[in-house]
Amino acid sequence: MLVGATNRRRNSGVTLIELLIVLTLIALVTGIGYPSAAAGVESLRLRSVSDQVVNFLNTAIDRAGRREQLIEVWIAPKDNVLIARSPDLGYTRRLELPPGYRILAILPAAEVDQDQPRRFLMYPGGTIPRIGVVIANHDGAKRLVSVDPFTELTREEKIP
Repeated sequence: MLVGATNRRRNSGVTLIELLIVLTLIALVTGIGYPSAAAGVESLRLRSVSDQVVNFLNTAIDRAGRREQLIEVWIAPKDNVLIARSPDLGYTRRLELPPGYRILAILPAAEVDQDQPRRFLMYPGGTIPRIGVVIANHDGAKRLVSVDPFTELTREEKIP
């Protein structure tokens, strides 16, 4: 009886080899899964930034329509900022893109330098101008936020 108890104690542990094999498998699975998880997180962050731009433009459109105020929207790629304001400065909003994200282009294309700010006017009761803002992250992924002048809907889409 005493001999069997001794054998059970020797066989009831985990060997160093077994532990190393399990740790190697965990490291392998982590190494394979991390890049796709990191890319997914970065994609969500870019989506969040483009959602902020959508909300900013929707607020400006809503302000022009409901309050019957002229709203001027400035988009400055060099400063990575969007500004909306009324002529009397009673309404002023500013959206700065977070570090690592930049305004790549403003659509429709114009005969001005891409780094210069562009201005769009939203008239109360008038047609909203066609606006497109291409946003990119530091990895080069892009999203387009655009305003449809006919439906006044703002949408975003991934650019390949």
